[in-house]
Parts: sequence; C-alpha cells; structure tokens
Amino acid sequence: MSANLYETDRSAWLEQQANLLKTGQLRALDIDHLTEALELEMGNERREMYRRLRILIGHLLKWQYQSEHRSASWAGTVRVQRKDLNRLLKDSPSLRRFLEPETRDAYADAVELASVETGLTESDFPAQCPYRIEDLLDKEFWPEAFPS
Repeated sequence: MSANLYETDRSAWLEQQANLLKTGQLRALDIDHLTEALELEMGNERREMYRRLRILIGHLLKWQYQSEHRSASWAGTVRVQRKDLNRLLKDSPSLRRFLEPETRDAYADAVELASVETGLTESDFPAQCPYRIEDLLDKEFWPEAFPS
C-alpha cells in the first residue's frame, strides 16, 4: 500500500512515513523508498549549492568585468545568493566539504552565464574561478573592476 502511495502522492507518502516513525511502527515503513527519498534529498541540497554558486559567481564576474554596468539588481542577486548559501551551510554544515568541487563545477556554467549577459567571450574570463571560497561567502567581498 505505501509503495503505491509513493508513486501516486509523494507528499502524502512522506507524511505517512513520518507518522509511522513517530508512532514507532518501524515494520510498516517503506524502507526501500525511504532510503531512495533520503538519498534524493541529500543530492537536492548539493544541487541547490551548485545552482547558487553558479548564479553568485556569474554575477561577481559581471560585476568585475563590466563595472560600468553595475546595478542594484546585480548587487541584490549577489546578496541573496550569499545569504542563501550561508543559510544552507548553517543548516547543513557537512555540505562545506562539497564547496570546492561544486565551485569548480559551477564555474564553467557561471562563465557561460556571464558571457551571455555581458557580450564578452568565455575566453575573456579566467580559466579557473578567481574567487576564494571565503570571498564567495563574505558579504563584504566585491571584486575590483577588471583593468581594461
């Protein structure tokens, strides 16, 4: 029964599984799907980190490489991404071990985003992320304008 609910109404299935745990009905748990759901959730947090890093780095590149076009909107996007990244890391500190690889992975997409939005070529940007992880998370860090 619970496997069918898993396939037809995931939210109701999660609620059911939580209630089974709360009431100690461990034998009634849908272990296979519960394990799958937990693994999926772990991946979701890592994907959220990647998406936020991609947008953050892309906007920092735009900020640095097209300083004449800086806007409150760009600054707002940087602030929101930093705040949300820091919140994600506060809620799940073990994700910190993925910051470096996710930053490396997100960088290529961030360059593509910055390239499309600025009109610069991807080769105009550094081959590797020019920002330290500490800088990415620091609300006071703003890169200087790139010298023309």
